[in-house]
Amino acid sequence: MVGLPSGCRDVDKLAVDEIVDNISDEKVGEDVGEAPGAVRLRDDHRTSQRPGAGGVGQNRATGQAGRGTVVRGIRQALAAGDMAPGQRLVEQELADTFHATRSSVREALQELAADGLVELIPRRGARVRVISVEDAVLITECRAVLEGLCARRAAERATEKDRTVLRDIGTAMEDAVDRGELETYSALNRRLHELVARVSGQTVAESLLDRLNGQMVRYQFRLALRPGRPTQSLPQHRAIIDAILAGDPAAAERAARAHLDSVIEQLRATPGPSPHLT
Repeated sequence: MVGLPSGCRDVDKLAVDEIVDNISDEKVGEDVGEAPGAVRLRDDHRTSQRPGAGGVGQNRATGQAGRGTVVRGIRQALAAGDMAPGQRLVEQELADTFHATRSSVREALQELAADGLVELIPRRGARVRVISVEDAVLITECRAVLEGLCARRAAERATEKDRTVLRDIGTAMEDAVDRGELETYSALNRRLHELVARVSGQTVAESLLDRLNGQMVRYQFRLALRPGRPTQSLPQHRAIIDAILAGDPAAAERAARAHLDSVIEQLRATPGPSPHLT
């Protein structure tokens, strides 16, 4: 796990652990064209390297357990940047990678297709879904409504512990911007949005946001890493945090919607392929 910049080391350790959980999985944006290759995962995903993993019927996960293993594995690979938009997903390679049966892989791909993460193309198989700028705008418009609701509910429900973590995230984001730690800022950005949704107690909205965010998890580069974007978005995030800390539901909702409206403006101004949005 990557620690926060030194200026934040006085933050409560438990809060820091929650704030920067899995930051090491974040990747700096890079140009990614439509990938003709199949599955490419890091070593920690390569379960097929275990003895017997490539053999037929050797304790491979089946049924609901197998499907769940493959779904979680692919979601994690997408989040970590180990799978690219347009990348082919070959059943046998996925079965070997995740030590599951091909029927489990088939069911997992159908579930991921229903969530908008995978495309199933007749007579060609499956591939990671490619999201256009237009798609990204539509998704973000939905996010604006849902995140506004979550911010409102979070302002009503936040405990003192929640407020402490929110303060720590705000401080860490400011420090990351001051130090030019854009990758850390991007990860903290994601953690803030996740925390607000969780604190809201609006489990339906949280589930919908998880699905919507999953569709935008990997683009050609991150909006949060654009030059000048963190400086622009930081006060927007601070406004969300401050409204929740003040227990002002209406202000929290306005701030969340204003932030996502700004994201939509950035997306619409994007020439060519969509940016990665965090």
